[in-house]
Amino acid sequence: MPETKPVECWMTDMDGVLVHEGRLIPGADAFIGRLRETGRPFLVLTNNSIFTPRDLQFRLRSSGIDLPVESIWTSALATAAFLDDQRPGGSAYVVGEAGLTTALHEIGYVLTDNAPDYVVLGETRTYSFEAITTAIRLILGGARFVATNPDATGPSGDGVLPATGSVAALMSRATGVEPYYIGKPNPLMMRAALNRLQAHSETTVMVGDRMDTDIVAGLEAGMRTVLVLTGIVQAEEIDRFPYRPHRVVSSIADLVDDV
Repeated sequence: MPETKPVECWMTDMDGVLVHEGRLIPGADAFIGRLRETGRPFLVLTNNSIFTPRDLQFRLRSSGIDLPVESIWTSALATAAFLDDQRPGGSAYVVGEAGLTTALHEIGYVLTDNAPDYVVLGETRTYSFEAITTAIRLILGGARFVATNPDATGPSGDGVLPATGSVAALMSRATGVEPYYIGKPNPLMMRAALNRLQAHSETTVMVGDRMDTDIVAGLEAGMRTVLVLTGIVQAEEIDRFPYRPHRVVSSIADLVDDV
């Protein structure tokens, strides 16, 4: 990692970095504990919009990681912040779970299928053909199309699952309209996270397990980046990408002494 300015803030992805399928990745508890001991500002970021921050706090605590709910930043929260900035007090038709609907309720949005300002697509494990059909018709009728994140697949204990990006592709094929993706790698999510921490990109590190979301998002936002090899990308795959992380480590445990 280039020795430019001292690191003052940390951001880290959740799945594949801190936990894997609900199980603690060794060293993740020590890393978060060290951040809290030193008082370093930090955020745990996730493109998963299924859960509220309080839900995620509970799930992380169950795996052995204890952190404040305010230290969790989701694509659902970033999407709500974007909509609140673009069209305050608007309306949306949502295909998603409680993490997304709660975030939109909290900014004062009305959730409706009656001429909404936006169709908002998020993560869910129970996609409804009826709901997707309604969303397609609303987009064809003029609703703006926003999606929480572009991930095509997500992990499960039985293998990969189709995720938001795959369902968005179906809806785009049916409507001819591409969604605006809010989550990583959109620098918008990273900039909102930096603002939340009142941090500067040149003194902040982004830790992730995916080159196509975490690392490119950090790079495009001007942050230093660290790739951990406990998730999606393996060492031999790094050279396939036209960009590189500033540093590659085996796991988050290798970063505890850097905090």
